[in-house]
Amino acid sequence: GAAGPLALARDLLAEGGEPFFVLNSDVICEFPFAALARFHRQHGGEGSLVVTRVEEPAKYGVVVSEADTGRILRFVEKPRVFVSNKINAGLYIFSPGILQRIQLRPTSIEKEIFPAMAQDGQLYAMELQGFWMDIGQPKDFLTGMCMYLQALRAQHPEKLHSGPGVVGNVLVDPSAKIGANCVIGPNVTIGAGVVVEDGVRIKRCTVLEGARIRSHSWLESCIVGWSCSVGQWVRMENVTVLGEDVIVNDELYLNGANVLPHKSIAESVPEPRIIM
Repeated sequence: GAAGPLALARDLLAEGGEPFFVLNSDVICEFPFAALARFHRQHGGEGSLVVTRVEEPAKYGVVVSEADTGRILRFVEKPRVFVSNKINAGLYIFSPGILQRIQLRPTSIEKEIFPAMAQDGQLYAMELQGFWMDIGQPKDFLTGMCMYLQALRAQHPEKLHSGPGVVGNVLVDPSAKIGANCVIGPNVTIGAGVVVEDGVRIKRCTVLEGARIRSHSWLESCIVGWSCSVGQWVRMENVTVLGEDVIVNDELYLNGANVLPHKSIAESVPEPRIIM
């Protein structure tokens, strides 16, 4: 459970007596650390969590809190009648006192620790402003990337890439190299040291550090892992995911392929499947 590792790190987290952040690794948002720290200091309780509004609360466990103070009253799992449209967004700040509640065993922070804190009046909710997405699945990761790029466009447009062949929101590391006659975007992120050769088309993709996309390939809705090599005249689409150090040979078609790391792909994958 998520609480167990906190018990393992008890001595480090308690050192200095300062509050500490805990984050779920599979969410993306604008991460309001400063605002959350201020909120936590103001109410003085043991813990604060960030909540976000959803359109279909019946699919989730919802958080019921006081409107004026944010003090959490209870949690309701997949409510059949409306009690709240706010869910746990997976961002927390805790005072070291919470560590006394956690035993050194597998422990769910959401199911075991939070209800007890709420019952003691020690847990508060701060509502998130802006976008939020659970990115635990590849298709959701790509959606979250699009949301992040849109937020970047609104707040720091100077960080986005521009130039010939760039369409919409595109983020490119300065060390990446993009060849001639490429069309990149919308909604593309390109990492450090990536090489995109001439005549490549990329949209709604992320290409991670050290990857190479050879000439005249076409990628849509893909995640290209670290140090991958995609051959010439390759077409990849439909949430194809390449793990680290995957080689895709020339002139292949990958449709929804999920390729584990260090594989070499020598034939097309016309239907979605996992390649181990």
